[in-house]
Amino acid sequence: MTAFTAEGAFSGFSVDDIDAAEAFYGSTLGLDVQRNAMGFLDLRLPSGGSILIYAKPNHEPASFTILNFPVGDIDAAVDELIDRGVTTKIYSDAEFPSDDRGIVRGDGRGPDIAWFRDPAGNVLAVLQA
Repeated sequence: MTAFTAEGAFSGFSVDDIDAAEAFYGSTLGLDVQRNAMGFLDLRLPSGGSILIYAKPNHEPASFTILNFPVGDIDAAVDELIDRGVTTKIYSDAEFPSDDRGIVRGDGRGPDIAWFRDPAGNVLAVLQA
């Protein structure tokens, strides 16, 4: 196949408030977010990829983690997120046993990970790389 390629492919997800998403992803998380000509947000990743964030009037938060951030030091990353006003303990210990900051330790079964939500309720995560 030559007409269909992955060149320029991107992912996207919805939010209920584009202004709140722009503030959260741009100011709170410090990511490169640009509003495009259609009024959507282009989240540009340092790796060169991009993610489209678009407003949807009947938005429902995804039932899965939509965006993962690998980090070298999960404890420092979680502390930084908490300092920025982000809540990282979003699941009960019955669902995912974690410390008081919301870090679930992989203990050899997977990475240490902490989940958090954007203003639209979508789930994101930082995980030990």
